[in-house]
Amino acid sequence: MSDMTFDVVVVGGGHAGCEAASAAARAGASVALVTHRRDTIGVMSCNPAIGGLGKGHLVREIDALDGLMGRVADAAGIQFRLLNRKKGPAVRGPRTQADRRLYREAMQREIGEHAGLIVVEGDAFDIEIDKGNELTGIVLADGRRISCRSVVLATGTFLRGLIHIGDQKTPAGRTGEAPSLGLSGTLKRFGLALGRLKTGTPARLNGKTIDWASIGSQEADDIPSPFSFMTDRITNRQIACGVTRTTSRTHQIIADNIHRSAMYSGQIEGVGPRYCPSIEDKIVRFGERDGHQIFLEPEGLDDPTVYPNGISTSLPAEIQEEFIRTIPGLERVEIFHPGYAIEYDHVDPRELQPWLETRAIRGLYLVGQINGTTGYEEAGAQGLVGGLNAARRAQGLEPHIFSRTDSYIGVMIDDLISRGVTEPYRMFTSRAEFRLSLRADNADMRLTELGQSLGIVGGARAEKFGRFRQDMEEGRLLLRSLSLTPNEAERHGLKLNKDGQRRSAYELLSYPDTFIAGLRDVWPELACLSPAVGDALEIEAGYAVYMDRQSNDIRSAQRDEALTIPESFDFMTISGLSNELKQKLVRLKPRTIAQAAKIEGMTPAAVTLLLALVRKSARVLSEAS
Repeated sequence: MSDMTFDVVVVGGGHAGCEAASAAARAGASVALVTHRRDTIGVMSCNPAIGGLGKGHLVREIDALDGLMGRVADAAGIQFRLLNRKKGPAVRGPRTQADRRLYREAMQREIGEHAGLIVVEGDAFDIEIDKGNELTGIVLADGRRISCRSVVLATGTFLRGLIHIGDQKTPAGRTGEAPSLGLSGTLKRFGLALGRLKTGTPARLNGKTIDWASIGSQEADDIPSPFSFMTDRITNRQIACGVTRTTSRTHQIIADNIHRSAMYSGQIEGVGPRYCPSIEDKIVRFGERDGHQIFLEPEGLDDPTVYPNGISTSLPAEIQEEFIRTIPGLERVEIFHPGYAIEYDHVDPRELQPWLETRAIRGLYLVGQINGTTGYEEAGAQGLVGGLNAARRAQGLEPHIFSRTDSYIGVMIDDLISRGVTEPYRMFTSRAEFRLSLRADNADMRLTELGQSLGIVGGARAEKFGRFRQDMEEGRLLLRSLSLTPNEAERHGLKLNKDGQRRSAYELLSYPDTFIAGLRDVWPELACLSPAVGDALEIEAGYAVYMDRQSNDIRSAQRDEALTIPESFDFMTISGLSNELKQKLVRLKPRTIAQAAKIEGMTPAAVTLLLALVRKSARVLSEAS
């Protein structure tokens, strides 16, 4: 295999790369997944967990589009918990602790079962383009060439990756694996703006040397909530995690040695994630705290390794050992290997189109941490979008753009390409203006039909979803056909305003503390609804009033997203805008009015002026044609 030809080449076998390769293959493209080593596909580099608040929404959306992460997480999950269970469904977040080995094996099985997807071991070193800045292929470090129409870079932390433990520096993409050195130079040569970011990981502990009896525990949910619509039940044994805290002695050791941390000695130039800080950051920023919580998360059912979530660090190994042993339960712990910080190159995501293709090179797509994000879930969601659109380009089809109004995927990509990043980007439910409609529980109803129209949803999911959608429609009609008066409701223990108005069973579900189970006492025929359909209709009916109010805002946002700004539009000719704002518009090249409105300094008056000029330009072009 000296020279090869594919429709799409995906570089990187992590979470972004696997979703990209799978999406491109499901879309009908021939795909090469290029990775250093086949046996590292699907490795969980950091925290052995999937999902959480905001992140769990992304996993459900990946699954609704027939992506891999949800099914693989269900196959590997050993502690399922639904976060924010006591709050509204819009902000609940499914999460699971995963068995690292089971996750890797499940992902490799999924990749191996895709028709038209070939794994190629090698180091992507360079990109080839023609005179029109259109991509034609990639070159591996050993000289092999792969011709293709599209390339998806999913390089994670491998672009000039550098690991720091105290004053020790080791070039690596993650511990024990070589970095990618050639591609950074290639991207810079093509004019893409590069930056430097940092993330970190804690030491790994020997669970057999932890005093579990002396610390608290966090149990799994009694009934696991799967990620995937295709998962009928979770079969893995569920485990508990340990809970402990740092002490004043822990803090003193870290403070005394802060100058030896790579983060505080000036060795690291990259910016770390604000919402997942190192233990050094916590001590410096929250010095008044008497302790910080740590979750001791087993990495597998048959693996003694434990991940101490909450103490990522870049202190020297001997200092890590000293402070870790001041933590209750860890006084005699054995450390398998120390924690470290890793810094790596990323591309300013404002260099991208909304479908994740670079503006500078046609046919080159960037997904995952290369775009300044952090987290498996953010990476996987971008991978799906990049892989889908890379395949569509290879097939001569128009790209698909996900909207802020239809998905967290759309929210994330719009945030990235409109605002860029100053620190690793992490998804939160608060980032979505329309989170009442973008719930984790309705991801399938929002996106599976779209996935079918895009050709990336397989037959088994389409058939199962079709049945569910039909059951939902029949259940909705049934609930709306059943009604009672306030007096009739009172006889069944339901308190309503005595206004003489009949209310349907669907309307009653919007009342606090009214559930399908209780309404079955009034209408026994509701027993025909399956638990899944009943739960979905309960939530849907509960949000119906709010959704009616939000629908006008959604339509307005969709109009702004649909109103595109011509590529030839000359922002410098707009009178009434400051030169600074004009220069920002020229540099950032917003594609739509919605993107322009997010640029720092854009006032409502400036947006109105731009809107009027774009509409006038569109009329002139229409009349000329």
